[in-house]
This record gives sequence, C-alpha cells and structure tokens, in this order.
Amino acid sequence: MKIEQLYSPDLNTCQGDDRLSEVAARMRWAEISALAVIDDNADLVGIISERDLARAMADGVDPAMVEAFAYASDNVVLASPDEDSAEVAARMLDAGIRHMPVVSDGRLVGMVSMRDLLAVHTWA
Repeated sequence: MKIEQLYSPDLNTCQGDDRLSEVAARMRWAEISALAVIDDNADLVGIISERDLARAMADGVDPAMVEAFAYASDNVVLASPDEDSAEVAARMLDAGIRHMPVVSDGRLVGMVSMRDLLAVHTWA
C-alpha cells in the first residue's frame, strides 16, 4: 500500500520559536504526539515529539520559556506519498522514530505515524 493512502493530511505544525508549553498544548488539543516544525515560508525545518518534550522536562527547563528549536530534531527522515508503506515502516524502525513527515514536490503534505502503518499491516 502506498503512503498516500495512509498519511494524515492534517498539517499540525508549530514554529521553531513557539514555546514548549505551546507545543505541548497543541499536541494535546489535536490528540497527536508529534508536530512538524516549519519556518515562516511553511518549509519543514524539523519535528518535535512527545519524546522531545519528555527530554526537556527531564532537563528541568521551563517550558514557558524554552523554544521548540531547542529540543526539535532537525535531521528529519522524510516519506513521499508514492512510497510503499512497508518500506517506510522499515525505515522508521531503522531510524528509531514513530512519526515521519510526508513531502511532495518539496512541500509538507502530512504526517505518517507508526500507528498508521501498524494498523494497515495488522488489519490488512
């Protein structure tokens, strides 16, 4: 199955200068566990996940003062809509990640999660 049939096209994002408390609130509101970090041109510059927020809390930072850039991953592994879901799942496992932005023609179009991939391969 192709990723285009699985990924969530809801673009839940944050800016790099958003505070961690804002990031956590946005994740909670959307009931998701990762956000794409974008710049002013809506270009993908990173990803921030619950793991990153947990790391920040373990470091004892003030989430109302620290920006997303401080804890976001900027070495982002990407998927394209036409990729096979099994190949994407294998890359996610190899990279130790649970969320992968989906990019088409250089633009962020959505996010695929390990849960999305597990569901399709479990119930297929």
